[in-house]
Amino acid sequence: MKYDFTSRLERAGFDAVAVDGVGKGNAPAAPREGFDLIPMWVADMNFPCVPSVQRALVARAQHPVFGYFEPREEYFQKIIEWQHRRNGVEGLEPRHIGYENGVLGGLVSTLQSFCNPGDKVLVHSPTYIGFTHSIENAGFRIVNSPLVIRDGVWRMDFDDMEQKLAEQRIHAVVFCSPHNPCGRVWEREEIEQAMELFRRYGCTVVSDEIWSDIILPGHRHVPTQSVSEDARMRTVALYAPSKTFNLAGLVGSYHVIYSDYLRDRVNSASSKSCYNEMNVLSMHALLGAYEPEGYEWVDELRQVIAGNVDFALGYMAEHFEGVTACRPQGTYMLFIDCGEWCRAHGKGIVDVERAAWDVGVAVQDGRMFHGPCHVRMNLALPLSRVQEAFDRLDRYVFNA
Repeated sequence: MKYDFTSRLERAGFDAVAVDGVGKGNAPAAPREGFDLIPMWVADMNFPCVPSVQRALVARAQHPVFGYFEPREEYFQKIIEWQHRRNGVEGLEPRHIGYENGVLGGLVSTLQSFCNPGDKVLVHSPTYIGFTHSIENAGFRIVNSPLVIRDGVWRMDFDDMEQKLAEQRIHAVVFCSPHNPCGRVWEREEIEQAMELFRRYGCTVVSDEIWSDIILPGHRHVPTQSVSEDARMRTVALYAPSKTFNLAGLVGSYHVIYSDYLRDRVNSASSKSCYNEMNVLSMHALLGAYEPEGYEWVDELRQVIAGNVDFALGYMAEHFEGVTACRPQGTYMLFIDCGEWCRAHGKGIVDVERAAWDVGVAVQDGRMFHGPCHVRMNLALPLSRVQEAFDRLDRYVFNA
């Protein structure tokens, strides 16, 4: 490959929660002596970012003034081109694009625009923990519609969704596409059916599409707003280069809102804090990421993640009886069900996690995502590190 997806990065002391946060608060415990840390809990990557991002940041940093600024026209054009080339988006204009400090900020601004405190919001479960915290902290109530597994694939339960929309008079929905933590890439027909339900019950839809660039071979991201004219006009779609290029520490997401009415309401809500303002370096990071080199880098990244997924699932099937996971179609996360293994061995998920953390395999507790006996595992590491992690799980956890 042209780009480096094999080097082991030293992240300690370089402001990485995934490494420096271990052993603090609710983070995984530090490993015992003799084991180094393999960070697989925080959803950021352990790969160097595309070189064009660093060049863009260095070039801008060479100018010694970082004062007030307005987004460049190039910023909007790069997003339009990216969405067109990667997702087939047509008709996107600069006025449809707005900056967000983060996807969760855009989510809260949208809910505050159309809901009152105490109102209910439909969310699929398993659920990204960021949704749970931000929705509840803003004063809204979550109603979960559980996804179901059919033929090894996570699916929406449309009957359950409709029942809850109707009986609980829900008019706001958070839709995660691709889904975190399950890694499901929704097909057009599924999105169409979901959006028809949301139309029927008058729901405003927040579509978190931050993972839309990390789609594994054989699958394609379908933007929620693309499935119908009604979906286009009732949906606030949220994107960012942060997951794609490992830029979360720079902050900088954006929304796509076609409806003037929706956009005016969301912009009004997000402006009231006076903090939803772009950082000049985050703008230049996006400009560097959405260069031709970035397109090429992402294509290689997807191959690397696909290889890691193949290895992980193959190793689990061969070595970890009672430990399963549906094959993710996107993202670099694996949502692992340890329930059968735990029942067979008289253990709980806490026992599994502690044993893994003890030997440096820092995975994330799946219960916070509504996985009763699950762990969430980040596979965005060099394959050699993924192999080492699974070897440790084999020797010290599942077959100790």
